[in-house]
Amino acid sequence: MLLLCLDTSSAAGSAAVVRDGRIVVERAGDAGRTHAERLPRELMSVLDDARCSLGEIDGFVVVTGPGSFTGLRVGIAAIQGLAFARDRHVYPVTAFEAYGRHAGGEHATAIWIDAHRGEVFATLLGVDGQTVEQPSSRPPAITLEAWQTTLAGLAGIRFSGDGAVRYRHFIQDRVGPAARVDETVPLLAGIAGQIACEDPRRAVSPHAVVPQYVRRPDAELARDRRKFD
Repeated sequence: MLLLCLDTSSAAGSAAVVRDGRIVVERAGDAGRTHAERLPRELMSVLDDARCSLGEIDGFVVVTGPGSFTGLRVGIAAIQGLAFARDRHVYPVTAFEAYGRHAGGEHATAIWIDAHRGEVFATLLGVDGQTVEQPSSRPPAITLEAWQTTLAGLAGIRFSGDGAVRYRHFIQDRVGPAARVDETVPLLAGIAGQIACEDPRRAVSPHAVVPQYVRRPDAELARDRRKFD
């Protein structure tokens, strides 16, 4: 199965071509330009690097969030358009799933994605990969307070994601030696493609792809605030 994969959950994001679970080509995006400026050219570029055509693609993979609200909308729309045009399915994969796959299962994994405004999109996965703490959008201190009972029972915990990198020193101060914080942020497009290859049942029609926001978009929050001004 040949898949064209896209992640626009962060400013840079990434695009990849994955064949039968193997990443053929993967490239980080240019964080200095918006996703709207880079797509769909960015996808065509990785196809060229992989020496394959759009007509050869069996399906499309998109990271559905959480992350940048605008980025998610642009990325999902781009993949939906290509999938509609080629009459192909889309394989939605969350950023939490991709980070969890990258981190592995030696220890419990805390995934922190920078939500800006002093918050992180966060979830906690057990060694078996199952969700222990449900996804949330809160400041780092409140996130750790909410997880306090769960963390107390863990011998070790791995923190992954750009939010973990940003708040690395805070995590280490609060959690102590049990915390291992990843120093780099992986590209997610290729990992998402591997997940899709392993679980083809997640394929849906293009119109059925739904972004995972975790918190309400800033535009909605601002609109509600104006109602009470």
